[in-house]
Amino acid sequence: MRTKNVILLFLALLLAVAPLGLKQGAEFAGADGQAEEVITQVQPGYEPWLDSFWEPPSGEIESLLFALQAALGAGFIGYFLGFWKAKKDTARGS
Repeated sequence: MRTKNVILLFLALLLAVAPLGLKQGAEFAGADGQAEEVITQVQPGYEPWLDSFWEPPSGEIESLLFALQAALGAGFIGYFLGFWKAKKDTARGS
């Protein structure tokens, strides 16, 4: 059991680090910027329907809010899966 966990941890780390080493000097950009580029190429006169009602004061705060959103989502999913598993185990009598 312990060996399986070590192998899974190694694979997870490999998946996280491999993209950084595969493209040396690559610039990683968000999907929003890439989508905007493609839209302006396809239709140069495009005007967005809506604008942001609040722009974060800095990129760091924007990153913080994104990380917070991801953490809350992961926490919610983890809680739901744990609750579901515990409920299933209780029903089995384990």
